[in-house]
Amino acid sequence: MASSATKQFVTPAGKPVYGVLAQFATPADLYHAAEKVRDAGYAKWDTFAPFPVHGLDEAMGVKRTRLPLVVGLCGLSMAVIGLLFQTWVATEGYGTVVQAKPLGSWQTFIPVTFEFGVLGTAFSALFGMLIANVLPRWHHPLFSSDRFLKVSDDAFFVAIEAGDPKFDAGQVRAMFTQMGAVNVELITDDE
Repeated sequence: MASSATKQFVTPAGKPVYGVLAQFATPADLYHAAEKVRDAGYAKWDTFAPFPVHGLDEAMGVKRTRLPLVVGLCGLSMAVIGLLFQTWVATEGYGTVVQAKPLGSWQTFIPVTFEFGVLGTAFSALFGMLIANVLPRWHHPLFSSDRFLKVSDDAFFVAIEAGDPKFDAGQVRAMFTQMGAVNVELITDDE
């Protein structure tokens, strides 16, 4: 029976390898590097910049998220649940005449229905974003790189993870060097 375990990369010192991090000088260099990494067929990689780089999503080949559909469906579902709950309470549970309107009059249910919809939308957006981004994550291996700490100021990076099926540290380093990376370093996962 064949094992489907992924390859584990370690340094000569025995530390597990997270991936290879490359620094680029300008947003244009980052953009072109992202195109080349995408075209090389890597699946587990990301780019990092101190500000949004126009068109970087397309250069990376990022597909649209389904989060807006999930958020919309959750918000609509919660609004319907709120309306049905109020209808049941007003007609079956505790029938109370409000402002001389008949039992189950929908006009009185609008504010609470709206708030249920807003609440469902807000919570589904929050939890959907956390799940999609695999958060909370208290430590990331890239934070061990002193150069990477400049990403919030003036540096541009591409990181390819060791968990990628095509990952080979030597080939990735050579590819980044060919692309004109300012610096290329191996990142270990020191948890």
